Amino acid sequence: MSKLMDLSAAVAMVQDGDTVAFGGNVLYRSPVGAVKELIRQGRKELHLVKTAIAYEADLLCAAGAVKAVTAGFVGYEGEFGLCRWYRKGVESGAVRAYENACYSVITALRGAIYGVPFLPIRGMKGSDLLDAVGFKSVTCPYTGEELVAIQAIAPDVAFLHVQEADEDGNACIIGPSYEDMTIARAAKKLVLTAEEIVPGSYFAEDPHRADIPAVVTTAVVHLPGGARPCAVSGCYDVDREELRAFLDGKTPEAALAAAGIEGGKH
Repeated sequence: MSKLMDLSAAVAMVQDGDTVAFGGNVLYRSPVGAVKELIRQGRKELHLVKTAIAYEADLLCAAGAVKAVTAGFVGYEGEFGLCRWYRKGVESGAVRAYENACYSVITALRGAIYGVPFLPIRGMKGSDLLDAVGFKSVTCPYTGEELVAIQAIAPDVAFLHVQEADEDGNACIIGPSYEDMTIARAAKKLVLTAEEIVPGSYFAEDPHRADIPAVVTTAVVHLPGGARPCAVSGCYDVDREELRAFLDGKTPEAALAAAGIEGGKH
């Protein structure tokens, strides 16, 4: 059964207040087209989840659409620096920053996959994050060791941008897959935006091509260029001019207009 739908219908699955996860990493394979549609549809009070996030958080914070961000890293890296509108949101108190390590975000998503309320980790012991964010501890019933308990996160909707997908929801990721497979399995609903829609026979010939299986996919959107101005391996590089125009915007409205979103502040 075909899961193809247009971008507007797919993004409309997100409700105000939802927890929304994004695939990719920093400026690579970020589902920017879906993020811009979230802004156009006026979504607000969103809780964003990603291990290392940049443009998505900045766009949505500029639009006033975010209440919280759970991430291990927030920033553009290299020449583009920090996320200006995310930072302003946190400093003003409008956005709650749930600072994590990348692996604790992954652990939270794995908890949702396994159907448990939390998973224990050891590596964060001794960190100020325990008190700053409010992580709880748990005692191992076998060894008596005290471990950090990471609460599971099951995103209401997740968006992944991939190079190839079929109508059924199988998808192939070319290049680094980052945490996309974990996000896909943890989310209650999964939307794929794809550079190319391939015939189902492509995956039937070799099931190992499907990094994302159809069984976890809710919707597929054909969206060439759906990560711009971020990069997609084998398709296009970072559009530095467009990204710089957004970052140079002096007001949220000017920044969103530079990103092609008119009247996006709400």
